[in-house]
Amino acid sequence: MDDKANKHTRIEMTVPGMGSDHCAGIVRKSIERLDGIESIKTSISSHKATVEFDPDLTGADEIQQAVEKAGYEVTSVRTEDDTNDRDDAEEVYLKRAWRRFVIAAIPTTIIMILMMPHMFWQPIPGYLAIIAVLAFPVVFLYGGWATHVSAWRSLTNRTANMDVLISMGSLPPYLIGLVGFFFPMTSFIEMAATIMTFHILGRYLENKAKGRASQAIKKLLTLSAKTARVERDGEEVEVPVKELQAGDIMIVRPGDKIPTDGEIVEGESHIDESIATGESIPVSKQPGDEVLGATINAEGRLKVKATRIGADTFLSQVIKLVEEAQSSKVPIQEFADRVTARFVPVVIVIALASFGAWLLFAEPMRPILEWGAGFLPWVDPTAGPVILALLAAIAVLVIACPCALGLATPTALMVGSGLGAERGVLIRSGEAIQTLKNIRMVVLDKTGTITRGEPELTEVVAADGHGEDDVLALAAAVENASEHPLARAVVDGARHREVQFGEVESFKSVTARGVEGMVDDRKILIGNRRLLAESNITDLEALDEALAELEEKGRTAVLVAADGKAIGIVAVADAIKSDSKSAIDAMHELGLKVAMVTGDNERAAKAVAEEVGIDEVLAGVLPEGKVDEIRKLQERYGDHVAMVGDGINDAPALKQANVGIAIGAGADVAIEAADVTLVSGELTKVVEAIRLSKATFRKIVENLYWAFGYNVAAIPIAAIGLLHPMIGVIAMVTSSLSVIGNSTLLKRARIVVET
Repeated sequence: MDDKANKHTRIEMTVPGMGSDHCAGIVRKSIERLDGIESIKTSISSHKATVEFDPDLTGADEIQQAVEKAGYEVTSVRTEDDTNDRDDAEEVYLKRAWRRFVIAAIPTTIIMILMMPHMFWQPIPGYLAIIAVLAFPVVFLYGGWATHVSAWRSLTNRTANMDVLISMGSLPPYLIGLVGFFFPMTSFIEMAATIMTFHILGRYLENKAKGRASQAIKKLLTLSAKTARVERDGEEVEVPVKELQAGDIMIVRPGDKIPTDGEIVEGESHIDESIATGESIPVSKQPGDEVLGATINAEGRLKVKATRIGADTFLSQVIKLVEEAQSSKVPIQEFADRVTARFVPVVIVIALASFGAWLLFAEPMRPILEWGAGFLPWVDPTAGPVILALLAAIAVLVIACPCALGLATPTALMVGSGLGAERGVLIRSGEAIQTLKNIRMVVLDKTGTITRGEPELTEVVAADGHGEDDVLALAAAVENASEHPLARAVVDGARHREVQFGEVESFKSVTARGVEGMVDDRKILIGNRRLLAESNITDLEALDEALAELEEKGRTAVLVAADGKAIGIVAVADAIKSDSKSAIDAMHELGLKVAMVTGDNERAAKAVAEEVGIDEVLAGVLPEGKVDEIRKLQERYGDHVAMVGDGINDAPALKQANVGIAIGAGADVAIEAADVTLVSGELTKVVEAIRLSKATFRKIVENLYWAFGYNVAAIPIAAIGLLHPMIGVIAMVTSSLSVIGNSTLLKRARIVVET
């Protein structure tokens, strides 16, 4: 199985004309017909199709040819090894679309200028020949050639894309207009040129607006440093970032971007990680701490060892997650996909039916035109049946292009996923966006999610006649010789409180009981009741009440004795994150129930739950039992359970939950198993993710309603002869831009949680 998987090749194609989900569906369908295709992912935001395939059964050339036969140009094909020099398909396509528009607009403008005097006050000699020559390059050559080729390839590939409608709306008017050279009749050549020109303008405006909606990835791509200063043979040299190797020592000066992910080996500084977390306050870093590429060194000179380069860096992974989200599907889109797959053939049938109806029944239907002429200046009730039939059929074809329908979901996903990335909320899939908004129960892992995951000194209690600093100084002196995490918490706590402590001699660790040693010729014991009892220390009554209170709070409390007498207690706990309570309060405001799952004993778990406002405690749960607990909650709450975790042992539960949310500071396997990743590890980001999902889905629904409503209303109006084709093409472009504009309003959504 592994050998077969290793044979798979992945390529990334740039398909500039793949500008909507309808187009992406045709591209996917054309590739799926080939043998050996493993997976296909399309992203209309970046105009790319990523294909994984078995090279023994098909090749990159065959895949490219299949896409081109479907009517879409492929401008580049890159293998998975080409990690550098990404081509900007959007810019290439925009420049090309603008040139096409300018070349089409110049002769079309001349045609419109000539048409006005010819029609209303002074016939122009040779008018028909002049406009036929001017319109020819617009309809057939540089202006319309790509549209007609796309339409032809689409039809020969047994599919129908939106270019089919435009071709049918522009070619017949031009060809019928040529009949005027032999028989006197109204010219349609002006209409053909205008329809094609507005179509080209619409494509340009759509891609320009859509490009603004999908700035997230472009912004991320520009964040990384281009060069790095590294130590080579004892000298500091500047090299391109793409030449960095794992293990290189990078020199990062104040104000510089960190070239790639690494670990600080020398120096201290504050790092601006706002591009990763969305938080503007710089984070203190020192030797041993990890840093991310593209973050900014605010102060101090640092030496950083490169640990991850190229596609493995944090920034590359973020770009990958955002692209996955933008190219994914939302379940509600399945209905829209089924509609658009049948839409073009249905429109063609309606256009032919309209043509036939007006050709055969023009007189019975003429009262409709007489009524419309009262308020629509383009309606001519005196026109003949052939003219009326052509106008109605062409209007149906151009008004019905399902561009708005195809853009409804992807544009909202582009803006929503980009907004999330800016806030440190990475949503992997469109399905997660739709599911997350309906969550009723949020399950939080305790350690590393609600708490920091690192023990900290919380309290020091001194017996009568002793000071807290004295108790802590003696405890820290002994614990400084231990490597136990609780011991490190006591030592770090003493240093944080600036308590000075001495050196220990004759240090000894007593298994399951504690530690002992000599400090300034005094015998110090630190441990549980059993350790002190075995040393005949019995004066614990004065500390019993304090010890019980600390244990009731879920603290790990140890007794401290000196020279045969109990002198105090030091308490250690996994400290609760500063934003945990405010995050859980915000979840309650959204109407959510919150549960905590932990392997801790019930007393310690309930102490934490009470402090932060947890509704339900699932204590004493082993790692393998977390999946069962999620299943039980799903039986009660249906498919509306989210799980938030950070450890390797959380990965199965994250997969089992309807939405898995990984704390970004946690294990890579947990992040890989999750649907949503919170880069900063702050629990308030869970609420931001839920709010973002609600706002994004609301925009998707609004867009779909508008797109469906537009077509449902516009097609009948066109069919009964009340819509001029040129008005129709303008309305079609306006509809698509309205959907894109509505999606960009998502940037104003209020998702931030006030803490």
